[in-house]
Amino acid sequence: MTIKMFSLYEFHYKIFRNPQNPVILFLHGFMGRGENFSEVIEKLSDKFCCVTVDLPGHGKTQILGGDECYQMSNTAQALIELLDELRISQCYLLGYSMGGRLALYLTMHFPERFEKVILESASPGLLSAEGRSQRRHRDAILAQQLETGNFYSFLSQWYQQPLFDSVRHHPNFDRLFQNRLQNQPKPLAISLRQMGSGSQPSLWELLPSHPVPLLLLGGEWDNKFQEINHKITQVCPVAQLEIIPDSGHTIHWENPWAYFKSVIKFFSG
Repeated sequence: MTIKMFSLYEFHYKIFRNPQNPVILFLHGFMGRGENFSEVIEKLSDKFCCVTVDLPGHGKTQILGGDECYQMSNTAQALIELLDELRISQCYLLGYSMGGRLALYLTMHFPERFEKVILESASPGLLSAEGRSQRRHRDAILAQQLETGNFYSFLSQWYQQPLFDSVRHHPNFDRLFQNRLQNQPKPLAISLRQMGSGSQPSLWELLPSHPVPLLLLGGEWDNKFQEINHKITQVCPVAQLEIIPDSGHTIHWENPWAYFKSVIKFFSG
């Protein structure tokens, strides 16, 4: 475990196995942390060097600047600086949900740094200004609940969303719930305001000219993101979609074996 200082970012990250192997950078989702990919990394680490990082507002990463450090553009630049410090000139990139939105931003703005990219249950953001405005309003309400309410109650309400039906009924849901409780509500609130779907720039208009091969992973029971990903494949020539069975929104946790097979096939091909 290593902690490095990058201007206003004190990133917490881990490197697994031989750094001479091809590198995969993992980006987790909202309320997650790098360790969430541990089951998949255990299967991948014979062939790949896996790097995980806690994103701003999550895990053990510390932000020493203002709220603007949580924004997608600034976070992306800081991650490029982290790769520079680690002497990783090019790598594979994998992002889940919020981390997938960030991964897409990274590969669009720094395409020379990433050979192939996997987006799990992710989107290019919201296309319309009205949709982004409505989402910012919703996220502001959720952020206020995080700052002023009971975190346990917030989490319970969060997982009542239809998006997480299969997660909530998973036999290991209690363990996941306890893991999420380790977060600090106030930094999460800042992350929600600054890097939520309503705050990030729409990436839809950049998809037709996107140069880096994309694998989109959608869960069999996640109809919302299946629809989003189908739309991506219609406008992005380098994107392909794979539906993972027996899973919803959190594929790497719900069906890690099928997830692993898709990841290793795409990154090894």
